[in-house]
Amino acid sequence: MKKRILITGGAGFIGSHLCDFFIKEGYSVICMDNLITGSKGNIEHLLKHKNFRFVKHDVSKRIEIKGGINYVLHFASPASPIDYLKYPIKTLKVGSLGTHNALGVAKAKKAKFMLASTSEIYGDPLVHPQKESYWGNVNPVGPRGVYDEAKRFAEAITMAYHNAHNVDTRIIRIFNTYGERMRKRDGRAIPNFLDQALKGSPITVYGNGTQTRSFCYVSDLIEGIYKLLKSNINYPVNIGNPREFSIMQLARLIIKLTKSKSKIIHKPLPIDDPKVRRPNITLAKSKLKWKPKIDLKKGLTKTIEHIGEL
Repeated sequence: MKKRILITGGAGFIGSHLCDFFIKEGYSVICMDNLITGSKGNIEHLLKHKNFRFVKHDVSKRIEIKGGINYVLHFASPASPIDYLKYPIKTLKVGSLGTHNALGVAKAKKAKFMLASTSEIYGDPLVHPQKESYWGNVNPVGPRGVYDEAKRFAEAITMAYHNAHNVDTRIIRIFNTYGERMRKRDGRAIPNFLDQALKGSPITVYGNGTQTRSFCYVSDLIEGIYKLLKSNINYPVNIGNPREFSIMQLARLIIKLTKSKSKIIHKPLPIDDPKVRRPNITLAKSKLKWKPKIDLKKGLTKTIEHIGEL
């Protein structure tokens, strides 16, 4: 029988790529999304596929799935500052109630469970690069706290279900990811800069641009997700590209690749914006035999080719 997988947040950027991947692998895929930040356009090409089913549902409310399920991938959540600042309560609910409900499905169906966590659980880190044993530096009452603490709670309840109910769990800490299907007004650096550069508008850099990020192309991330899912590692694992760039370096590279005439302008740095962000991927390399393959220039070029999908 076909393996059956539930992907919450399946109409989102990463979720829709996961739907594509598992359909190609021969799985029967149930994509669940309430579409507040996801888009049906991301999965339009799958809607008539015999092994694909879309269910519009808010996972913060009880989830009911008939029949067996082999895997539950919980990827539902607003994930960019522009979204979680717009939907602070919904962000907290999907991280708490939503994770609880998704874990309940996994427990009832005896399914393997994966939580999409985030590098944001490290907050504005005092340790660099960040490894999984670092507990983080998070302001729970700051504007970013609704997302950071939702994910930290989600990790805690996932481990509680593993320890108390013997649910077979995985926790992936996702670092900045980019590629086709990111929204133009996502609020994160790459889609913002690409949108501005292609319009010839000023590119907005917050602060002096010396803050750093590391950028993982989406196909590399999907491979890491699959390898972690198939592993026997129950504790958190960083998946991201350890190559670090300043925001100014990113802005200049995007201007060069798009042949834009845009100028760079500066605006004040948002509250609690991390100064550095880079994964230590020693664990993923040693245990999963995973490392990213696509560098930033190649990944951005591929993203620009599909800019119509942004």
